[in-house]
Amino acid sequence: MGNNKIHNITSQNKGDLKWWQLSLLGVACTIGTGYFLGSALAIQVGGPSVLLTFLLAALGTYCVFNALASMTAASPEQGSFRSYAKQAYGRWAGFSSGWGYFSSELLIMGSQLTALSLFTRLWFPGIPMWVFAAGYALLGLIVIMIGNKLFDPLESAAAIIKIAAIFMFIALGAAGLFGWLSGGIKPNAPLSIQALFPSGITGAWSALLFSFYAYGGVEVMGLMAVRLKQPQEAPKAGRIMIILLAVIYIVSLFLVVTIAPWQSYGTKESPFVQALATYKLPFIPHLFNGVLIVAGFSTMVASLYAVTTMLVTLAQDKDAPPLFARKVKERFPIYAYGLNAVLLIISIVTALLVPETIYEYITTAAGLMLLYNWSFILVTSGKLLQMTTFGKVKKYTGLTLILLAVTGTLFHKASRPGFWISFLFIACIGIVTLYMQKKVWKSGGNKRVKPDRKLIQNLKLNRHRFPGTVKKIKP
Repeated sequence: MGNNKIHNITSQNKGDLKWWQLSLLGVACTIGTGYFLGSALAIQVGGPSVLLTFLLAALGTYCVFNALASMTAASPEQGSFRSYAKQAYGRWAGFSSGWGYFSSELLIMGSQLTALSLFTRLWFPGIPMWVFAAGYALLGLIVIMIGNKLFDPLESAAAIIKIAAIFMFIALGAAGLFGWLSGGIKPNAPLSIQALFPSGITGAWSALLFSFYAYGGVEVMGLMAVRLKQPQEAPKAGRIMIILLAVIYIVSLFLVVTIAPWQSYGTKESPFVQALATYKLPFIPHLFNGVLIVAGFSTMVASLYAVTTMLVTLAQDKDAPPLFARKVKERFPIYAYGLNAVLLIISIVTALLVPETIYEYITTAAGLMLLYNWSFILVTSGKLLQMTTFGKVKKYTGLTLILLAVTGTLFHKASRPGFWISFLFIACIGIVTLYMQKKVWKSGGNKRVKPDRKLIQNLKLNRHRFPGTVKKIKP
């Protein structure tokens, strides 16, 4: 792993980021349609219990990122969690982890394109969804083609816009809560157990997946962390980002379920727009809808960035056809972009064929694929890092919360198709991995890779930076 140098699109500006810039990019890559529209699914399933499920999801996300950041800070790798999986368990693990993540991001892009189209149809209801999806996909490809010179400022500006919009909603929601706005419905805060869990424990259980989905993006920070000036600051960047997300998520959702009945929220519009629409604010809902489009587009671009990066690293490590690693003028992986463009077209066609049901199905499958990858990160960290008792508690807490989120989909009828879609993806990846082991990799494909000296030395040097995680190095 330490000798396997992978030059992907992130290598253009390696070592140019400060920790707070990574936090800002993490916020930009995370706050998007999973929160602004996916939260409507969580509310519909679990009601006001989303306040608890979003808090639990934040805890699980912290456990995952803490494990990833500890490995990244100790030994930065362009392949991030895929390289660590290969280091811990062998080539089969790196192969399956990489392709599993690639599949999850493809599903996420499909979900984001559908959500972006739904947002835009608020203004142009007569235009088919596929037209908007095609336009956003083309713009996303252009941004990634230009590279980090456009990607970084776009994501940073989007982060500021998204945070400002959420604070604007919080200010307006608080004004409505205190009766300072005209119109609206009498606020009703969910302060009792019955009000908090109207659908019972199973409702909250089923909503946990969609709460986790709103935090999707921390793994992209792992891919970007190699660009930190001081990689050991990766854990701090993640902690600040997750705390910020958890606070603004829970406060804004409390206002959403308080200033309007949670039963009134549908899944074809953002619950934030629907909540503001109850007041006499003729322009604010439209302004907020514009912000949602910016938010969704930035996370869609981040997903496109991630799948392109992962595909190139897979190709350079000979876990994908070498064709996808070829670059024009040493920076533009033209074949990788071409494949992703084709896959985006498939997403657009899917949105055209089943516009009424695709969002929930794809969102469920995308969230599950993402959690499968997160569980792999936690298991890998347990193999590479010798943990203290507290470190093990964090690892098993994360795994338990992920297991709860996955099994919760079985209790909700509309979520089950997404579960089986994700199961199909995992089965296909497993079959291909088994075939590669038996027929393609001539030797060493299923053997554990010996830990390289660079990783062990870095862990020894940085052990004091991760209290509760690294205690000593395995012999």
